[in-house]
Amino acid sequence: MTEPTPDSAGYTQVCLVEDDPIMGESIVSRFELEGLSVHWHQDAASARQALLNNDYGLVISDIRLPDRNGDRLFEELLEEQLLLPPFIFITGFGDLNRAVNLLKLGAADYLTKPFDMERLLQRVGELLALRPGPQGEEADAPLGISAPMRQIEAMIQRVAPLEVSVLITGETGVGKEVVARRIHELGRGGPFFAVNCAAIAEGLVESELFGHEKGAFTGAGRHHRGVFERARGGTLFLDEIGDMPLAMQARLLRVLQERKITRVGGESDLSVDVRLVCATHQDLERLAAEGRFRSDLIYRINLVHLEIPPLRERGEDILLLANRFLAHWAANQGQPPRQLHPDAERALLEQPWPGNVRDLRHTLERACIFSDGPVIRPEALFSPGTAPAAEPHCDQPLNEYLRESEKRYIEYCLERHQGRIGETAAALGISRKALWEKMKRLGIRQD
Repeated sequence: MTEPTPDSAGYTQVCLVEDDPIMGESIVSRFELEGLSVHWHQDAASARQALLNNDYGLVISDIRLPDRNGDRLFEELLEEQLLLPPFIFITGFGDLNRAVNLLKLGAADYLTKPFDMERLLQRVGELLALRPGPQGEEADAPLGISAPMRQIEAMIQRVAPLEVSVLITGETGVGKEVVARRIHELGRGGPFFAVNCAAIAEGLVESELFGHEKGAFTGAGRHHRGVFERARGGTLFLDEIGDMPLAMQARLLRVLQERKITRVGGESDLSVDVRLVCATHQDLERLAAEGRFRSDLIYRINLVHLEIPPLRERGEDILLLANRFLAHWAANQGQPPRQLHPDAERALLEQPWPGNVRDLRHTLERACIFSDGPVIRPEALFSPGTAPAAEPHCDQPLNEYLRESEKRYIEYCLERHQGRIGETAAALGISRKALWEKMKRLGIRQD
């Protein structure tokens, strides 16, 4: 039996539980030729201890073991609410009922000896491809492991220490604020303030940004410091800047040029030292051409441009993010951790995610609430009306399919919130205005 040792770079750890020395040696030799690191155990007790002490990407277990059966070991680990890697069971004694029961419990596969080694390797490759990277890789990729997100991380590493303005663009829900916080985290430090320009009533934008003096207007019963003051020495994140009124755009431009603000009703200027990061899901150049956004302001806020791709274009990040959301939910709620069934992982990868990362997070939070047991199955992920069509037409253009998916999801949310626009917009993580625009574009009517 091989003892666990630290993995070499690029290796993936596999836990093998097999008491037959010939079979075990054969699997170890072949897997190591394929670049996999195998920890081989010949009884359930040592395998259990290894599973508690190591982070494996996959487990291959015989059913009949000298101290207790492999399926019983699997059930015990599930009962202890442990997060387990995918399990493949192998046995020389085929039992259809046992196989069905194991698959229902969350096992990834069940093979009968003698099996084709190439088939086993293929299945192992499929399952490892569905898994997020090892902990070291995950920790080294806070935004994602896909090539686009690693490129964005590299750009952030460059710009974070510099005093330059950054514009983050991308569809609603892609994680623009997460990127802004990452810039702040690697940059100057200090406070971080986030303001959604689309969520503030037009008459209150100036006061929220620049503050006001007592008595400056009706209802101003006390002195108020705006976010530019409160964010001194830190970062101010202006989300949905494309929705900022034109008058406020002119004031913002002056602040960026002079690095000074004047409170509403105030007489003296105040110096501000703020790192500005802006974001929008809109095309600012198009808005400028339509006279709805100042071109000179675009130049001021867009020294560095980070375009966040939609989740459907970076599928490698889906399971990494999903497992993070599950871990965060369990920690925040004081609940035992949950694990995705392999079929649930595949279902997540097949979704178009019109609501992007926010949509993924909400889906997993709902599943944690309504799922029984530690393993989340596909049926717990998607409520009626939110899952993708079972058989989309292959000849349907992608933009039409995504439009239909987005329409179905918004209609479902509207129905769930009894047509209340404010509540629906909040659940979708967008402004009322943005929701109205989407409903108009998608032809969604309210009865």
